[in-house]
Amino acid sequence: MFDISRRALLQGAAAAAIASSFERTALAAPNKGGHLRVGLAWGASTDSFDPTMTPVDAGFLMMATSRSTLVGMDQKGYVVPNLAESWEPSKDLTQWAFNLRKGVTFHSGKTVTANDVVASLNLHRGDKTASPAKALLEPVANIAADGPNRVIITLDSPNVGFPNLLKTDFLVIVPEKDGKGDRATKDGTGPYKLETFEPGQRMSFSRNPNYWDLDNFGFLDSAEVLIIGDAAARMNALRSGQVDVVNSVDLKTVNMLKRVKGIRVEDTPSGLYYALPMLTDTAPFKDNNVRLAMKYAINREEIVKKVLFGYGTVGNDHPIFQTAKYFDPSLPQREYDPDKAKYHLKQAGLDSLDVPMNIAEIGFPGALAASQLYAASAQSAGININVTREPDDGYYDRVWLKKPLCGSFWYEAITADGRFTEAFLPTSPWNETHFNNERFNELVITARKTIDEGERTKMYHEMQRIIHDEGGLITPAFANYVWAMKDNVNRPNDVSTLGDLDAFRCISRWWLS
Repeated sequence: MFDISRRALLQGAAAAAIASSFERTALAAPNKGGHLRVGLAWGASTDSFDPTMTPVDAGFLMMATSRSTLVGMDQKGYVVPNLAESWEPSKDLTQWAFNLRKGVTFHSGKTVTANDVVASLNLHRGDKTASPAKALLEPVANIAADGPNRVIITLDSPNVGFPNLLKTDFLVIVPEKDGKGDRATKDGTGPYKLETFEPGQRMSFSRNPNYWDLDNFGFLDSAEVLIIGDAAARMNALRSGQVDVVNSVDLKTVNMLKRVKGIRVEDTPSGLYYALPMLTDTAPFKDNNVRLAMKYAINREEIVKKVLFGYGTVGNDHPIFQTAKYFDPSLPQREYDPDKAKYHLKQAGLDSLDVPMNIAEIGFPGALAASQLYAASAQSAGININVTREPDDGYYDRVWLKKPLCGSFWYEAITADGRFTEAFLPTSPWNETHFNNERFNELVITARKTIDEGERTKMYHEMQRIIHDEGGLITPAFANYVWAMKDNVNRPNDVSTLGDLDAFRCISRWWLS
């Protein structure tokens, strides 16, 4: 092992990543059998099997159901084995060895080998990849097979929490083909086989009888997913019996839904945040005073009240939720203050400001209403926001990352390092504000190799402050997950908040009574 105190390593979530063996606790005897139908809010005609291109919910659910990552994470956020049954670092934390679970097969019957893992992870590396996980693997210097069941990952600098990053669903393992990960295959190793896939419309799954952990996953015989973007149509599909579960419940009518016999609504606070990203390398947002003016011109409490109907909490222009590790409670809450907005406009040499905003409902639920409220509140600060409604289909290809001001949403971060890496480093394809701050970039790297928990905490607090004070991110709110289901749909007592519908494991982990 390595010459640092075990106590230091066992302080926090990174500890689970360093243990060399784990035990799973089986769920309490769920029923097996049945067919689950899910009404999912977000999907697009551009959805694909390619793990390097999955920007919306349909792709996340497909990967979570039919594929597997090297490491997993339980409902409480602890790292657990998955395709890798154990792992250990080198003494200097620059090399990690992952020991694969023997005998695991893809749905096609092919045995999973180290070559498949190497090829799959390399899909997200190099100059040519557009994968959102590219930044997570940028510190990786080399990935190599050490026999058929062992993979060695070498880093260019120490990282005490590296295995945590491998949990992201983009890093699923697919079969190797001609030396590369097969981006076009529907093959996987998950508890369900993907049977049909109609992008932006529907998917269907059947249980994988050869899955390695059927005591804890795969209780249903089969499942199907219907993409129902319209909120009213999605609620009607549940009421009429067309589907058994829906996500993103229409909050305007949620109280009516709660009164429907045989249906229950569940409300789970989470680190899911709604974002209004400003491109910091594009006028007028190159000037931080303009960015600060925009941040003071939004009434977050009004948006939580009128768009989320109270199912959420106000945001504070950084991505770390209040219950998350490394959240900085000392950071002052930014309030709606038109006078401060005017002050920062004046500092930028402006008396008023006209800005375009391109938005679609797929940006986040209630995005159109939120943008209208924002435009109204900003007028008091001399800011005229011209809102353009964009079509939902293809929004994340045409608008996001391209227009100076738009809308998006981010599920709760697996780790602070993961979120700061994938959303704020200049090398990340998903750096939605084009943020590039030298001090911030340095802190991300330094925190990874810092063992002392107190020092790491200080660094993550400083990173939050930099984003809050200098970044291009406006966060109106953190939204609760609000889903609804028939009474015969059951789930574990604990659900993950790393994504909607139990981190999109509703098919994998839920069951019917």
